[in-house]
Amino acid sequence: MKKEDEFFKDPKLKKAQEIILNRIKRSLVPEDYNHAINTLKWLVKLCSFADDRMKIAALAHDIERAYKDKKIKRENYSDFNEFKRAHAENSAKIVRSILTDLNFSKDFIDDVCELIKLHEFGGNKRADCIKDADSISFFDTNLVLYYQREGFEETKRRAIWGYKRLSDRAKMMVKTFTYQDKKLQELINSLRYIIH
Repeated sequence: MKKEDEFFKDPKLKKAQEIILNRIKRSLVPEDYNHAINTLKWLVKLCSFADDRMKIAALAHDIERAYKDKKIKRENYSDFNEFKRAHAENSAKIVRSILTDLNFSKDFIDDVCELIKLHEFGGNKRADCIKDADSISFFDTNLVLYYQREGFEETKRRAIWGYKRLSDRAKMMVKTFTYQDKKLQELINSLRYIIH
């Protein structure tokens, strides 16, 4: 990890970051490691009030994808939102175990896990900020690799879903992103017309 990617001064928080990122490095989704760091960077950029609990939640929000035997599988859900809720719950459960092993307080653990459970849909100022950081990071870091892996139609569906969940401020940021691939650029340009 680069020096600029160190977000915590407290040794216990640094250890949590190290454990979380070492696990995420094992994900079969190649962009997960960069997405975790990028989500945290966007959180800090978007939310001046981001505290250590929010930062840990942002970093670890997708950790369950790094556990092949525990990963929630999309094909087991007919509803995409239910899949995303199960994914968030599972990530929170895994993070609870990590933070408990590191002897964080119950209050700290409960708060981080609640933020992770809410990261897909928001629900309060702090969770909404993590949701925006996560969604912006998808467009910033994940979109190109997702497109290469999943094809245009699935990428379009996922991009529309992700764009709809953004705040107006975050939508304006995503609209400024540029892509070398013409189809992806047209997709981003069209989002303002697809979503009313």
